[in-house]
Amino acid sequence: MTETSAPVDPKSLPFPVPLVWPVIVAAGMQKANADIAVKNLEFLNEEIKIHGELEPKFATPNVVRLDLRTMFLREYGRPGGTPTLVNAPYAGHRSMIADYTKGQSLVETFLANGLGHVVLTDWKSATDDMKDFDVDNYLEELVVAIDDLGGRVNLVGLCQGGWTSAMVAARFPDKVNTLVLAGSPIDAAAGDGPIKRMVHELPMRFYEDLVRLGDGRMKGEFMLQGWKNMHPEQHYAANIFDLYEHMDDPAYKARTETFDAWYEDPLDLPGRWYLHVIREIFKENRLAKGEFVGLGRRLNLKSIVCPVYLLAGESDDITTKEQVFAAENLVGTPKDRIAKKLVPGGHIGLFMGSRTLRETWPEIARWLVGFSSA
Repeated sequence: MTETSAPVDPKSLPFPVPLVWPVIVAAGMQKANADIAVKNLEFLNEEIKIHGELEPKFATPNVVRLDLRTMFLREYGRPGGTPTLVNAPYAGHRSMIADYTKGQSLVETFLANGLGHVVLTDWKSATDDMKDFDVDNYLEELVVAIDDLGGRVNLVGLCQGGWTSAMVAARFPDKVNTLVLAGSPIDAAAGDGPIKRMVHELPMRFYEDLVRLGDGRMKGEFMLQGWKNMHPEQHYAANIFDLYEHMDDPAYKARTETFDAWYEDPLDLPGRWYLHVIREIFKENRLAKGEFVGLGRRLNLKSIVCPVYLLAGESDDITTKEQVFAAENLVGTPKDRIAKKLVPGGHIGLFMGSRTLRETWPEIARWLVGFSSA
């Protein structure tokens, strides 16, 4: 008689595992033997591990230079010349997007291509006592980081880190030696992407209700479900079936664990900050219009006169290329000191995709070196 393992009660799991049981049942019906039962349980254990047990890790050795209220400032390499400050997105995921894994790390790429001193904003998840923080709180600490680095940096803004970087460059032009905006929605009204449509179609009441459900914070789990629902067939079906089919492939499992340790570990955002951004950046487009007030002054992007590099993804459905490239006509930098590039791929690939890191970011690193003091 074939011995099979006892079934696991789904109510005993610490979280829901989408589509796991249909997969297991279907597989069991096709071939009910001990090997399949073992594979099913291994798969279930792997799903539990991915969704609740993994800890994301930075790929490149670093030290914490500053421990601020909103972030850790992580330092790589050695001081010397103009520091390059990578301003990671503060949009629900951790800053490993810039230092993901060996061979897929923007920080690693910068260090290997002439930038010897790199620092990274490692944004913290908002705690209950941070729920009333607003945009100014984050701008203040970004300025503190720049001043601690000597008062002038190459500023590299990724996604949502781009508009905060542009704000600092407009508010304090002397603090920014060069500005890179990668996948950054500088003109939130440009193009016709799904994020733009969603923001304008849903009333502020919807976002206020989400913050209310989070007791004053925008919970990372809410945002994670929103990102997944943009491509439900991928996140709720294809990824799960692919993992099941590759349970005997250690390399595939390792890649999946690395990605999901980052992706499935979202950050909470302060509710006041989140509503401030939705209303004034994305609905009213105040930054592009020169109407946003940051640190006590109305910000004019024409105040940005440093060299600027604009990077966009051809199939980016989070930040469309139009939202990025619109910055060319909004900043005050002369056209001959603005570089821009459109690359294949989507949003996440801009920052951690092997091809972009191999073909495009080394070029950007050399561009930064060209404008940096020795």
